[in-house]
Amino acid sequence: MNLKKIVVLRGGSSNEREISLISGAEIVKSLSTLGYEVTEIDPAAYPVVEDLLRAIKREQADLVFNALHGGSGENGKLAAALELAGLAFTGSPYKSSCLAMDKYVAKLIVAAEGIPCPKHILLRANLLEDYNDPQDYEALGEKLGLPLIVKPNDAGSSVGISIVHALGDLKAAVAAAFEHCEAVLLEEYIRGRELTVSILADRALPVVEIRPQTGWYDYKNKYTPGQTQYLAPAPIEESTAQLTQLYALRAFQALSCSVYGRVDFRLRGDTPYFLEVNTLPGMTPLSLTPMAAKAVGLSFADLLQNIIKSSLAHL
Repeated sequence: MNLKKIVVLRGGSSNEREISLISGAEIVKSLSTLGYEVTEIDPAAYPVVEDLLRAIKREQADLVFNALHGGSGENGKLAAALELAGLAFTGSPYKSSCLAMDKYVAKLIVAAEGIPCPKHILLRANLLEDYNDPQDYEALGEKLGLPLIVKPNDAGSSVGISIVHALGDLKAAVAAAFEHCEAVLLEEYIRGRELTVSILADRALPVVEIRPQTGWYDYKNKYTPGQTQYLAPAPIEESTAQLTQLYALRAFQALSCSVYGRVDFRLRGDTPYFLEVNTLPGMTPLSLTPMAAKAVGLSFADLLQNIIKSSLAHL
């Protein structure tokens, strides 16, 4: 296929809009430098999906580069619409995007592969809103231990996540998480190191370690320059690195993902614990997938070319 024109979708209406705008801008700049004719579309301007599809088709592009994060851009809905419309696009298909976005379902599938996962409990409704005494949910603390993690079941960029150190703070943390989603995941806190592995065209890139200067890897530490140290490749034992890469690739494949993505872990001792798969990882100057690609000699432009080539191969 002689690829000439690309539509880049950036922005959208999810709570990760600002990050998507940055990712999209970086992608547009690089693709333009590579000689592609690039058009940008913000799906937020087209609340009705049929109107968005018509806008994309009007551009008569050869490929849609999906630079959205979170919401319908990443949860499989947009991928399904693009597939049904016969439009070529980057990244995973709708089924795997849907599975990966649901952190609870993803853990069930990945655990069935024999990959360690933190203990967890799913709240499909705020079962704590009527409780006034922390003793009413002591069983949660007994199962998961303290501290524990409270996170939206289908959001990214650490939006709505809390670390709860005392049961008295659990109710407020759960309520805050429910502001971003319809289901909340309570998860065992794995003490240890933060690792991530990017997948590119069925290949696990080097493990990257994430070391926030203070606190944990929250939204501020993710997107504020100088707040976090990134080590690529991670300074861990080679056997541990290989195991983490193996788990990442197996998790990615278990969820039927393709083209590219990022798999996050916590490392306790020599054991990596699976957290989640990101099917549309960030492409900002601080993003982890471009960092991992650079560690194997791939420039940002090389990374985009690989994503495009792999996406077309999966049509």
